Amino acid sequence: MNKFFREFKAFAMRGNVIDLAVGIIIGSAFTKIVNSLVNFIIMPPLGKLLGGIDFSNLFINLSDTHADTLQQASDANIPVIAYGAFLNTLIDFLIVAFAVFIVVRQINRFSASKPEEKKPRLCPFCKETIADDALRCPHCTSKLD
Repeated sequence: MNKFFREFKAFAMRGNVIDLAVGIIIGSAFTKIVNSLVNFIIMPPLGKLLGGIDFSNLFINLSDTHADTLQQASDANIPVIAYGAFLNTLIDFLIVAFAVFIVVRQINRFSASKPEEKKPRLCPFCKETIADDALRCPHCTSKLD
C-alpha cells in the first residue's frame, strides 16, 4: 500500500499534472470573467440595438400554459426552449475561443523554432567538412565545383 501512495505522489507531482491543474483553475476564473463580459457588457448594448431585447429571457414555450419570463416558466415547470440562454452561451464560447486563439498565437510567436542550422558542406571525395567558398578540399586537395 505504501508503494501505491509513493507512485501516486510521483505521478501527481510531475510537471504535466501540476500544469494541467493550474490551467483548469485559471480557465475556471477566465470563464467567470467571460460570462460577466457577455452578460453585463456585450449583451445589453446588443439587445438595445435590436430593440430592447433581453437575450437571456428569450424562450419558446412548449406548452399551453402562459409565462411572460423564463423565470416564471421555470418556476411553473413549463417546458421551454431557452434559445436566448443558448445565444449567450454561444457568444461566451466564441469569446473564449478567440481569447485562447490569441494566447496560443502569441505563445507560438515567442517560442518560434530556431532556424534550422545549415548543413556543413562536405567534400564529395573524402567526405570531410569544408568551407562554403572553398575551391579545393583542405584535406584531400581535390578540386571542387
